[in-house]
Amino acid sequence: MSEIHPIQIEIYRNLFASIAEEMGTVLKRTSYSPNIKERRDYSCALFDHKGDVIAMGAHMPVHLGSMPLSVKAALDAFPLNPGDVVILNDPFAGGTHLPDITMIAPVFSPSAGDDPIFFVASRAHHSDVGGMVPGSMPLSQEIFQEGVRIPPLKLYESGLLNRGMLSLLLFNVRTPLEREGDLAAQVGSLRVGDRRLLELLERNGLEEVQNSIEALHLYAERTMRHVISSIPDGVYQAEDFLDDDGIETASSIRLKVSLEVVGDQLSIDFS
Repeated sequence: MSEIHPIQIEIYRNLFASIAEEMGTVLKRTSYSPNIKERRDYSCALFDHKGDVIAMGAHMPVHLGSMPLSVKAALDAFPLNPGDVVILNDPFAGGTHLPDITMIAPVFSPSAGDDPIFFVASRAHHSDVGGMVPGSMPLSQEIFQEGVRIPPLKLYESGLLNRGMLSLLLFNVRTPLEREGDLAAQVGSLRVGDRRLLELLERNGLEEVQNSIEALHLYAERTMRHVISSIPDGVYQAEDFLDDDGIETASSIRLKVSLEVVGDQLSIDFS
């Protein structure tokens, strides 16, 4: 990779971030539920051909922190072709709680051959995904009480909607019309991300865009290592408490974490 000027890196950082932000704006404005439209409980992000993060909108940190694992789960599940859209909410595949549904789509360009060059993703908190109580946020003791659990599946395959899968999902929620509208809004946000990335490629060329992405990754790593190296070496510990578990345990529950800093490396121990 040829050396890239810092100004170019900053321009591309803002270009990619603006695409993720526009995806979020489209999702917000076209969604049906107040949960997404007014509470803004959604997130959008861009990923490179390996599924590594390029940029994230200034949306929900709890979504964005785990979204890369959902993208990896989708890529591991099956190859993605033009027109495919993957849907999932499984917490064991990078999801959070079941109401947070993630959608992922590949981005293809004729100039890049047969493999996807980007992936776009959106995650939104749906007002109901079934389960034991309306709103799908019960004091549950097992995941099946919360709602419908979706592994990585293709909601769209080669541009065609899997109506059987959509019907199965909508038959298991209390607000099917609203859910269908919010799912369509998520797909719309992916389409906008796809279009903007292809416009960027057409304007600046595949080589420059890919070199800028690699430079952004290197810059992010250098920045993080610099911050870590400014912390004195050592082991740092902290703890806090939950009042109870909401169901059985009446006493407080301790949460403890330990951080170890060595040079520019940091390890986190939650045990």
